[in-house]
Amino acid sequence: MLQALRTKLHGWPSIVILGICVFAISFFGIESYFMSQTETFVAKVGKHEITQQEFQNRLNLLRQQASAQQGDHFDASVFEKPETKQRVLDAMIDQQLLTQAATDLGMRVSDQALRDTIAGIPGVQVNGKFDPAMYRAWLAGQGKTSTQFESEVRNELSITQIPGAIGANTIVTDAELDRYLNLSMQRRDLRYFSVPRPALTDSNVDDAQIDAYYKAHQADFMDPEQVSVKYIEVSGSDLKLDAQPSDADLKKRYEDEKQRFVQPEQRLVSHILINVPKNATPEQQKAALAKAEQVASEAKPDNFAKLAEQSSDDLGSKRSGGDLGWLEKGVANAAFDDALFALQKGQVSKPVLSDEGYHVLWLRDVRSGQAKPFEEVRDQLAKEAMTGERDRKFNELAGKLTDNAYQNPSSLEPAAQALGLPIKTTELFSRQGGSGIASNPKLVQSAFADDVLAQGNNSGLIELGPDHSVVIHVDKHVSAAAKPLANVRDAVRQKVLDERVAAAAKAKSDALLARLQKGEDMTAVAASVGAAVKSANEITRGQSDIAPALISEAFTLPHPAAGKPQFASVSEQDGSYALLAVDKVQDADLAKVPAELRTGLRQQMVQAYGGSATQEFIDALKAKTEIKIAKDRM
Repeated sequence: MLQALRTKLHGWPSIVILGICVFAISFFGIESYFMSQTETFVAKVGKHEITQQEFQNRLNLLRQQASAQQGDHFDASVFEKPETKQRVLDAMIDQQLLTQAATDLGMRVSDQALRDTIAGIPGVQVNGKFDPAMYRAWLAGQGKTSTQFESEVRNELSITQIPGAIGANTIVTDAELDRYLNLSMQRRDLRYFSVPRPALTDSNVDDAQIDAYYKAHQADFMDPEQVSVKYIEVSGSDLKLDAQPSDADLKKRYEDEKQRFVQPEQRLVSHILINVPKNATPEQQKAALAKAEQVASEAKPDNFAKLAEQSSDDLGSKRSGGDLGWLEKGVANAAFDDALFALQKGQVSKPVLSDEGYHVLWLRDVRSGQAKPFEEVRDQLAKEAMTGERDRKFNELAGKLTDNAYQNPSSLEPAAQALGLPIKTTELFSRQGGSGIASNPKLVQSAFADDVLAQGNNSGLIELGPDHSVVIHVDKHVSAAAKPLANVRDAVRQKVLDERVAAAAKAKSDALLARLQKGEDMTAVAASVGAAVKSANEITRGQSDIAPALISEAFTLPHPAAGKPQFASVSEQDGSYALLAVDKVQDADLAKVPAELRTGLRQQMVQAYGGSATQEFIDALKAKTEIKIAKDRM
């Protein structure tokens, strides 16, 4: 049979079969025979894919930022919630839409804009100016190349181009500004009185009522859910370092980072101040300048101190001959700096104008910028090296702990054995926390998270503080349980009585409100319950001397007609009620609004309107762009 097949394939059938194979390979691509087409994107915006790695990087960055901002109050479980992940992905989709739209519109980030943005980063500056050496050191600390970082910055700037253009073309008219001011600064005249809480008339609570209340409100009488956890702890303070850094290592570090230790140029200066009064008249200014010029013409190094004692209006320095000590650039105002750093040693300046008046400067000495010698900074370098080595060891150990705990999610034993670390155990604690490390909110949140508590997995690495982290696993779990009625009988009885008083207070308030709405005089109604009416005229929304609940209700009520107040019953924080009348509403007095307030408010409204317009633009882009989201990969 094989020989027959071989014979047939030597003729025309072999040509046909070969042709079919060539056609299939050329049409479909040979890769399809060897590679499966597996989609890995989290979202696809048009043709652009947002990968799982990009999404995870963004989530991690936001998690780190939130942890740094919130400290011990940071809740890591928030970033595991589907709604949080969806919000992060939605933001990434919006940014991609803006980037694509900017490209389609021919918008680009100029090299100058890129340079200005990077030069404005404080960490790359020396004395307020961009420094290439500092930039290289900063990049090394970030673990990025200049090309990589500049690409990231350019991408970030491209995202802001369209919102910036929309904001730049957003206009808030005077009429819109006035309408907002009228609402926000509206004034209202009020009258109000507090209704005394009614006395308890029926204090009898039988067993049936107690039992019924207990069953209806059992959630109020529960022993809380509790857990205890096993944990492996990694602490930087417990790590032993192999050896102290050698002088050779420290000197190399010194040479690599020498720019850090350069002292700025300093100048030893004395001055004579001729004061110019605030709101000085032209004549006063001329007189001050003339006096300063006269002092400058007379001043010499050998008589400067004496002239300062006689003529200077700076009480702080005149007694010491005008001595201001060693100054660096940026300490004084720009005009003072410019004049000082233009002088040669021993020179006296012409009068220099500042907010205080005219200065005559004498440059006594110059201390040029130079690096501190190695010997002076050796201890600092050694400390930094030891800290860096400890951080490296801590990060390495914490990373191994994380990997081991993740690879063996059902137990901490493998990680403990692999790293030679002990497993410790906490006492039982509730969602409100416990003692020791169980008092840390991050650990508590993690202990009660679904993947740790319900699914029985190890937690991720929990940062309790600088160089201090743990991984936990639930040891015991005690479910929430209702407290026996016998233990809470007195508390239940008191709750029943409190509700009776609250219901009576509400009924009393409603009855008083009905009387006011029928036209009875408010003073008489208040007097009938032993209360006095208080008045407050022209109150605003930000009034601080009136209860917030009253203010809120006052600005919710409709405008009253002439002679017909608007009334309301207002529940107060202590469970009592107040009766409120709004007698009059007035618009803001726009003539009294300062110009700077109007300017600041206009800028805020431009930002708000621009943000709203940008969102509308994004929504329009979404409507005409095919967007796919793979929720199972988030």
